[in-house]
Amino acid sequence: MPSQQSNSEEPLRTPVQFLPGVGPARAELLAKLGIETVEDLLWFMPRDVLDLTQVTDILNVEAGKPQTIRGTVVDRDAKELSNGRTLVAVLLDCDRGFLRGVWFNQPWMLHKFTDDEPVVFSGKPKWQSGRWEISNPQVQWLEGDTGDEHGGVLPRYPLTEGLKMYEMRRITRTAVEMFAEFISEYLTDSLRESLKLPGIRTAIRQIHGPQSVAEFNAGCGRLIFDDLFEFQLALAIRRRAWRKADDVPRLPTTAKIDSRIRRLFPFEFTDGQSDAVKQIAADFDSGHPMHRLLQADVGAGKTAIAIYGVLVAIAAGYQAVLMAPTELLATQHWQTVESTLAASRVSRTLLTGSLTAAQRKQAIADIASGDTQLIIGTQAVIQKDVKFHNLGLVVIDEQHKFGVEQRAQFSLAGRSPHVLVMTATPIPRSLCMTQFGDLDITVISDMPPGRQKVITSRVHNPQTQRRAWDFVKKQLRSGRQAYAVCPRVEGGFAETHGLVSAEELYRTLSQGELRDVSVGMIHGKMDRNERANVMEAFRNGQLQALVSTTVVEVGVDVPNATVMVIYQAERFGLSQLHQLRGRVARGEHQGYCFLFSEAKTDDAVKRLAALEQHNDGFRIAEVDFELRGPGDILGTRQHGQLPLKVANLIRDHKVLMEARQAAFLIVESEEFDGPEFVPLKIRVLERFGKLMDLPRGG
Repeated sequence: MPSQQSNSEEPLRTPVQFLPGVGPARAELLAKLGIETVEDLLWFMPRDVLDLTQVTDILNVEAGKPQTIRGTVVDRDAKELSNGRTLVAVLLDCDRGFLRGVWFNQPWMLHKFTDDEPVVFSGKPKWQSGRWEISNPQVQWLEGDTGDEHGGVLPRYPLTEGLKMYEMRRITRTAVEMFAEFISEYLTDSLRESLKLPGIRTAIRQIHGPQSVAEFNAGCGRLIFDDLFEFQLALAIRRRAWRKADDVPRLPTTAKIDSRIRRLFPFEFTDGQSDAVKQIAADFDSGHPMHRLLQADVGAGKTAIAIYGVLVAIAAGYQAVLMAPTELLATQHWQTVESTLAASRVSRTLLTGSLTAAQRKQAIADIASGDTQLIIGTQAVIQKDVKFHNLGLVVIDEQHKFGVEQRAQFSLAGRSPHVLVMTATPIPRSLCMTQFGDLDITVISDMPPGRQKVITSRVHNPQTQRRAWDFVKKQLRSGRQAYAVCPRVEGGFAETHGLVSAEELYRTLSQGELRDVSVGMIHGKMDRNERANVMEAFRNGQLQALVSTTVVEVGVDVPNATVMVIYQAERFGLSQLHQLRGRVARGEHQGYCFLFSEAKTDDAVKRLAALEQHNDGFRIAEVDFELRGPGDILGTRQHGQLPLKVANLIRDHKVLMEARQAAFLIVESEEFDGPEFVPLKIRVLERFGKLMDLPRGG
């Protein structure tokens, strides 16, 4: 993980194959684990330790309590029981007594043991037929590495086939003995002392050759801190570079401007919206470019805040951009703006990929001349041929749908506009401090008055499905509208292990449950104009039901729609499901969401139960994060994994908080530009410079 900073660290680049006891064959196995150099090996953190200091003597075993017992294999046996079941038994000689491990219906366990090998069984013993016995014990093969000479605490590493645990331990110990002295310390003494962290060389020795579990944990804590600290330093450096920009538009929000803008909306701002406006207005007039993330739960009114900011920028004589990830969402924003600014003289254009060549040429000319003040669009607004006359504000909606680098595209022309990033997908706090850690954060957690909670129910068998559809049809007869959402566009509806498709679901519902009502279909593979026509027909009430993929996840606003039916709900993340159900109950009528799912796994049941129990998107995001991890929530397809080596955002949340506070305090201090921090700066730049577009000057 560390980068080489000086000639003294050159030995760390030694290919691992040249370590004693490795060679070409084992080097190939280590490469499968991402280990190619000695440096890689030293920073390869064990997943946990086997604590042989807590081994229970066979004479002191207590029934029913979790214990670890050590012995040597002296007998193995397998037999068939009635009804085709099998029993495998392995007998250990534990010096002054015997212990038997038994496994039911796991015949392969017999072949994992050999006579006379030392092993450790962990579990809850019971006295059975004159000896102690553990059913399905956890097993650790000592394989000649008993731990006696190393304090009795053995690190356990992730392995690959062909590489044994005792081999991995010996290889890492050799690397530590030969190369730990070449590791450079990057943290200052004062920082390490204040955070009670061991030196880096000590930490490396503690994780690979711990004398106690406490030592191992201390060593791991240092590596985890370094991982998070360096990432937070990179975020802090990028934030500082942006704030140093001196060509920044000042966008004053006078009482007169504030009053004129608020009069455009047919509602009073909530307290949360008013607080957001205050924070954004302060950024506009600070002399520094705003880089702010606006989080709001579904229906909390973030679009109104975006329009407010846009109008402040235009009132100051600047252009503004509102960029959305899909044409559907961009069009929805356009319609909202058109409605809000119906009596306004603000010149505006919708710039998407569906414009004709002539329309696009004219739009680009008007943007370059400044004749167009507000530009709403997709990624079409950041193409090379789009030149802004005097861009003052950029609003990026649903940032997690874009790559991180797209935020920086608007600053390439020299002037640094203010940037407001918005999302209606609440983001867990740990992810905010990493994925969006260089941004200031505003959260709108309250909802407009009268906004009703969506009643959500899991539907898990054909009988309850029929009752759900009876309810949906009753809603449609009363004049309401409904969505039916499924995971994919094409494919067989009846495929047992496949995904329900929009096309087959449309045919099935049109001929079945919804045969007496008007049904439309929309998905991402449709022609843009056809998709727009279907959406408009649904919005105007010409269609009573809409079958769709997740293209309706964000931005679709049909106040008369009250029912959301989601097929194979277990296939979606919780935050995505929360977004989908946010498409209903957007008017005066109660909303309902039915989660069709026959999945029986604990994970699926927990996730869907959480959606039934919670309407708070922020709580749902935390549950989703705990169950699925960061990659799935943000979408690894767009982002890739977070650039962390050993840290885990769920497990290491407290360390993340410490690392972030320390990193931002250091970067904001005068000392950060002194010689003491040069090695640390170089380390961060080499690790994150290209990935995060960091200034080489720090």
